[in-house]
Amino acid sequence: MPPIYQSTKRKVVFAFDIGTTYSGITYAILDPGREPEVKPVTKFPGGAAVGGNTKVPTVIYYDPAGSPCVIGEETQREGIDVLAEESKWIKAEWFKLHLRPKTQTTATVSDDIPPLPPGKTAVDLFADFLKYMDQSAKTYVGEHHPTLLSSGQVEYILSHPNAWEGAQQMLMRRAAVQAGLITDTPDDHKRVSFITEGEASLACCVDKGLSIKEGEGVTIVDAGGGTLDISTYGRRGNSDEGYEEIAPAQSYFQGSIFVTRAANRYLTERFEETQFRDDIPFMTEKFDKATKLKFRDPTDPTYMKFGTIRDHDPNLGIRKGQLRLEGYTIGDFFEPSIQCIVDAVVDQQRIASRETRTVFLVGGFGASDYLYAQLRERLLLHQISVLRPDTYLSKAVPDGAIAGYLRPVIYSRIAKYTYGIRSNIIYDATKKGHKDRLSQRFTLLCGEMRLPGGFWTILKKNTKVLDTQEFRSNFFLEASNKAEFAKVRKTKITCYRGSLLYDIIVSFGTTEFKAQFAWKENVSL
Repeated sequence: MPPIYQSTKRKVVFAFDIGTTYSGITYAILDPGREPEVKPVTKFPGGAAVGGNTKVPTVIYYDPAGSPCVIGEETQREGIDVLAEESKWIKAEWFKLHLRPKTQTTATVSDDIPPLPPGKTAVDLFADFLKYMDQSAKTYVGEHHPTLLSSGQVEYILSHPNAWEGAQQMLMRRAAVQAGLITDTPDDHKRVSFITEGEASLACCVDKGLSIKEGEGVTIVDAGGGTLDISTYGRRGNSDEGYEEIAPAQSYFQGSIFVTRAANRYLTERFEETQFRDDIPFMTEKFDKATKLKFRDPTDPTYMKFGTIRDHDPNLGIRKGQLRLEGYTIGDFFEPSIQCIVDAVVDQQRIASRETRTVFLVGGFGASDYLYAQLRERLLLHQISVLRPDTYLSKAVPDGAIAGYLRPVIYSRIAKYTYGIRSNIIYDATKKGHKDRLSQRFTLLCGEMRLPGGFWTILKKNTKVLDTQEFRSNFFLEASNKAEFAKVRKTKITCYRGSLLYDIIVSFGTTEFKAQFAWKENVSL
């Protein structure tokens, strides 16, 4: 149960989970002195009037001029594909993955992601969808609480994969500004915060009653549409003291869309040179929307209906509009994702600072019975048990984002990388590497000899970082004129000409790390 809201200001908090394939919203109404009211948004424009879904497709149709014309739930209307073809609309989906870090490990992902519409950036699409989500949320809340939005402050929580960093958070905040959620000012920037999908999933599990014995760990596998987010945590003392990350969180691009892409490649190879080649997109859609979700047993064939009774060719495995797919073939589509999770969980167990024998499987892809059964069977060989909640599988991230906002559960994290800055290092004539670079040596104003291109570590990889902990290193800047000191800060600095001693402070305790300059100014006794 969330704690009583102690502030004097009324507030509404929206948690937007913009997933690769589906998105959802959970919100909290915070009234001073009362227990927070937490609910999902269950009605979106174009959806059912009652009993609506809590998830909408992360899809946008753009007209030839580049304006969004149909978004989210509206893209599910009957006949929308025909209208889109007649109107020459461009369908944009899976665009979230275009925001991913461009690292060597994600270089090949581009081959499986549909390209962006002409003239559009990933931020443009993210902003258009954020605007749709914001309007949907405010309309829904306004129908139930007419005066709330005009009488209280609005804050936003945006979730993202574990592997996303400051650069991706910057792009998401830029999209929030472009969408009109906030203005481009430092104070308004604070109204948007971020949470990893791993931390949100943990917060949801804790909020729903997850119990970990003191001294043990648990691995959370958030299996989504685009990514598999793997995080491992341990309880610190009793549950009220929170949880600590005991292994670096990881994210892999092997979500459910890659199962569908594997199916599409298979269908293309099988039917490209047949009379059914024009049916391949529809076959793929049928696999994605039905066959993939219902698949359970690789020893049984599956019959996928895609056409009419006139579509008949036994030699191609098609009878009366139904395509026969062997169970082992479908199992092959799942295999890379399954093995990715198994390898990641075993690796987390290996590097975790305490024993972990339990996995909690959440996320929309986690609802697959075949995925669940395979993970249970294979991880049992490593003495690891896999549990799957009966409910809230697809809502773990937005619900957990709100739960983590109301009652933070993470006490400490593990640094995934080494952080530092480029610096000029002191020249040491006794070191061979320094002597080899003698031609690069230069002399500071103070007479000290230095070499350029060094790296000064502020935080080492795998370091345990407390929630409010700062890491500080000392540096100094020399200059022959006052204007040079403007490089430290673009404001007037009161100081003597010469050396300016300053610190670089980096805070890593929250999901979004922060960096600051600090120096002493006008100090006297």
